[in-house]
Amino acid sequence: MKIFIIANRLPFTAVRTSEGLTLKRSPGGLVSGLETFIEKSKIEEYLWFGWPGTNLNKKEMDELGKIIKENNLNCVAVSIPEKKLDKFYNGFCNKTLWPLFHNLPSMAVYDKNFWQNYVEVNRIFLNAVLSEWKSEEDIYIWVHDYHLMLLPSMLREFLPDANIGFFLHIPFPPSETFAQLPWRKEVLEGLLGADLVGFHTYEYTNNFIHSVSKVLGLEHNMGTFIYNDRVVKSDTFPMGIDYKLFNSGVKDAKERSIGIKQALGNKKIIFSVDRLDYTKGIYNRLLAYEDFLSRRPDLHSKVVLILNVVPSREGVEQYQRMKKQIEEKVSEINGRFGSIDWVPVLYHYRSLNLEELVAHYLASDVTLVTPIKDGMNLVAKEFVASRRDLKGVLVLSEFAGSAKELGEALLVNPNSIEELSRSIEVALEMPSEEQESRLKIMQERLRRYNIVKWGEEFTEALKRVKRERNKLKAKELNERLMKKIVDIFRSAKRRVLFIDYDGTLVPLARRPTMAAPTLEVKQILRKLSLEENTEVVLVSGRRKEELKDWFSDVPVSFIAEHGCWVKHKDTEWIAKANLSPDMRGKIKNVMETYVDRLPQSFIEEKDFTVAFHYRNADPEMAGLRVTELVEELSMLVANTDLNVLLGSKVVEVRPAGINKGSASLSFCQDCDFVMAIGDDVTDEDLFKVLPEKSITVKVGPAPTFARYTLRSYRETLDFLWQLVEG
Repeated sequence: MKIFIIANRLPFTAVRTSEGLTLKRSPGGLVSGLETFIEKSKIEEYLWFGWPGTNLNKKEMDELGKIIKENNLNCVAVSIPEKKLDKFYNGFCNKTLWPLFHNLPSMAVYDKNFWQNYVEVNRIFLNAVLSEWKSEEDIYIWVHDYHLMLLPSMLREFLPDANIGFFLHIPFPPSETFAQLPWRKEVLEGLLGADLVGFHTYEYTNNFIHSVSKVLGLEHNMGTFIYNDRVVKSDTFPMGIDYKLFNSGVKDAKERSIGIKQALGNKKIIFSVDRLDYTKGIYNRLLAYEDFLSRRPDLHSKVVLILNVVPSREGVEQYQRMKKQIEEKVSEINGRFGSIDWVPVLYHYRSLNLEELVAHYLASDVTLVTPIKDGMNLVAKEFVASRRDLKGVLVLSEFAGSAKELGEALLVNPNSIEELSRSIEVALEMPSEEQESRLKIMQERLRRYNIVKWGEEFTEALKRVKRERNKLKAKELNERLMKKIVDIFRSAKRRVLFIDYDGTLVPLARRPTMAAPTLEVKQILRKLSLEENTEVVLVSGRRKEELKDWFSDVPVSFIAEHGCWVKHKDTEWIAKANLSPDMRGKIKNVMETYVDRLPQSFIEEKDFTVAFHYRNADPEMAGLRVTELVEELSMLVANTDLNVLLGSKVVEVRPAGINKGSASLSFCQDCDFVMAIGDDVTDEDLFKVLPEKSITVKVGPAPTFARYTLRSYRETLDFLWQLVEG
């Protein structure tokens, strides 16, 4: 397979030197993870799009292009104007999205200018991809992280049939936090341009699903949405690491670790490594260590904290203040507890290469990974994988994504200084047998679900969505099939057409009374009904009075209330069911309770059915209330001749054994052309019972018993016009 990887950064940074540009490997888990996946998976060909990490002028961009080509780097450098970059990256990405998505909404800045630059930079990435796109190739597009959340929908607009996946490497916040974003609708619509949207944990996936339901009002089925006539899947894929790299022993790391221990006089080592960021909980770590030293004077001179802070966003004032605060606390602890021969905190402000990092993992007795909130945090996984000797203890924040997989670590609430302090104490005194037991279990888990497994699971899921889409597409009524159906229709001697109303001839409305037929709808139905030997049957869940009022001047037949009422065009209405007043009252009483409990829901009474509508209600609350309602109604109608039916945002109680399918059979006698068109789950009853050679059409992209599909009510009307005009 060929894949386009689109991320904010390229896997290298372009660095200016006196001799021109040179390339330096980019830091970060995203880059190293994707590089490992590409190298060790079945990816045949790839192209990586991203910013080169330095603002380059046109001449330098040309030079970089030559370097990329000469070294066969399979990369496309995306040039972003400096002014746009600052407002995009330091502005919207890191002053708006970063704090909001880490559930710190009070720190988020909502600046319209930042947002406009975010849109423009996403569009720059779009143009870069389009310039490399070849329509004849089977390419999978994989967009990464919060910098490019609008890109999937932008790509979809120009490449409607492309295979697009998106993965978020940071948390997705709870729906009530996300709802505070002024551009929440645009961001969700941007993400839903993808076929597959992936997250590190089930919590983040669930937060996304709830936000889509709440903000856009879309229903989902096991994380799958129908959006703009497409199927969009959301799912969980916890990112792994290159387990073998860390477990098999990085060159020189073992020797370096021995050197570290000897240099520190074989003291107990607590290790902490993090990028400078307020989400990492570095200051709380220092407070907890300070508390630990206050409580355990017997361990003074026997323990040391190596605090390594990796430089990040050095130009941002807030980060400089944080750095100063950390350094002041380090000085305070060393001044209070230290002595001539013992420095309690060894503080370093620099990046560590792979050998240095693994050496510190191997030298440490305890590693602290205690972010306030983190998408995954691969440091925790790297430490566990590195400990081939099965020694050492991981103290891990329960708010890191990796805590969902590393439950055998000492899980802590990083906001509780006392809990964190006690965990340091427990970790230092943990018996070696227990250390070994915990690490063994965690290592086995990480060995199985490594970085290659993560990438392959995501790409396989993307392929499955593509296969499902192709199945649905294979059923789509194209021009050739429509012409064939028109020819069959014209040559038939006796025809019957069953046509659903809501969602098929008109769009679904907020309230049933708001969906009156247009002049076009009535015109089409009248012309079809006047065709010789042709009967048009409107099949609906609506009350017969509504259908009668709307179509009194159109010579059509009716199946109303999902089959409870039937009327041939030249006869009177015939009741096919019965609902006792006593049972109606009980059903209504139950539903009224839930109308009170679910704002903007309402009851619709029909002759033989009672319906509970919740299209306008809060989707998240509706999910809970409707489940309870269905359970209560099911208990009420048990051992009666009534059924509980779930339709499109409606729960209906109706007589058992009566549905659109059973009511339709009387119309099919002696017909050599039978066609049914509908969009709802209730129309599946119709599709299932009609004669084998019937033409059945589902409106909307969803699994169906119908032979063919149309994407929308508009396509339905266009198709019916073709039947009329021949």
